[in-house]
Amino acid sequence: MILTLDPHIFIGGVSLVLGLAAGFVMHRSDFCMAGMFRDLFLFKRTVMIKSFALLVLCSMLLFEAARQAGLLSVYPFPLLYPPTAANLMGGLLFGIGMVSAGGCVVGTLYKMGAGSVLSLTAFAGLVFGSGLYAEFHPAWAAFAKSTVLAPDKITIAQMLHVDPLLPVLAVAIPGTLLLLLWHRRGELVRPAFAAGYLQPAKAALALSLIGAFSYVLVGMPLGVTTTFTKIAGFIESVLFPAHFDGLAAFKAVPLNYTHNLTGIVLTGGGAPRFDAQAAFQVPLITGIIAGSAISAALLGELKFYYKVPARQYVLAAAGGTLMGLASRMAPSCNVWHLLGGLPILSASSMLFFLGMLGGAWIGGMLLIKVLGAGPGRTV
Repeated sequence: MILTLDPHIFIGGVSLVLGLAAGFVMHRSDFCMAGMFRDLFLFKRTVMIKSFALLVLCSMLLFEAARQAGLLSVYPFPLLYPPTAANLMGGLLFGIGMVSAGGCVVGTLYKMGAGSVLSLTAFAGLVFGSGLYAEFHPAWAAFAKSTVLAPDKITIAQMLHVDPLLPVLAVAIPGTLLLLLWHRRGELVRPAFAAGYLQPAKAALALSLIGAFSYVLVGMPLGVTTTFTKIAGFIESVLFPAHFDGLAAFKAVPLNYTHNLTGIVLTGGGAPRFDAQAAFQVPLITGIIAGSAISAALLGELKFYYKVPARQYVLAAAGGTLMGLASRMAPSCNVWHLLGGLPILSASSMLFFLGMLGGAWIGGMLLIKVLGAGPGRTV
């Protein structure tokens, strides 16, 4: 099917709707990856992690069903690369930053929409870190290229030279059995007494559908961090135009794909200009913030939250900066890799996930050291 509508308008409209839905769902369920990994390592709570497993499994099945039905314009989707040591190291730094900031890139957005000034501080750090990466982009890009583990191979299926359906089934069948066991034991239910609370398992199902719609209608799953680079680039181009002109990171145009619903080639990158990346991510970000704000307003909870110790603001700023930096080094963030790459068994996303696990544990230890968090205490 070929649409005659301008693809940027179409993608922007779809992304805004998906963002509104995602922001609403994440706020109602407090579905934040930073919190789920922090709770796993510090408090041994597993409900959220098990819901995350449900999200990945459902996304895996939905993506593969869409591929089998011929609904995907590109497979693997754009902006996934062969595995490299940069994925692992970027994931490690991202995990530290995520837990320190108190929210991942999307968690920061929905909490900011509900009035968290702490998350606004982390957002500023995300933008700063994204711009900071540009200062050493050529050296890091060379390192990533020199440590590629499987040239020209993106997914496990490509490495094994098999149809993607086979490794998906190899993971999905035992994964489904395990999730059914958790469901029977009641281990996917989180005790909650707040009005309007959405159980994380239901949120996982909703978010997997949102991600699948994004892949089918936009051509790629959810992602937001290139926009942070664009914001940083715009600020730098205004304040330090001569220096900005010499930074190669803002000149790259890595996105180049044909949108299947319009048949038009779309391109985009980190430069502070309107392109396909901006058409996709800016409405998505706006929607997530607005969706969370709407949810909070309906519950009578929309207000500014700022009364936390000063050291938490320092951690949020530092964590946000580290996340912004790491999302360029990896490249891309946890949402892109874990809710997009992991479901199609992208090797680079698997390395990012391993690194992020280690980083989240380190971040948890940092919280214990700085804030005194741990069993019997709250963060």
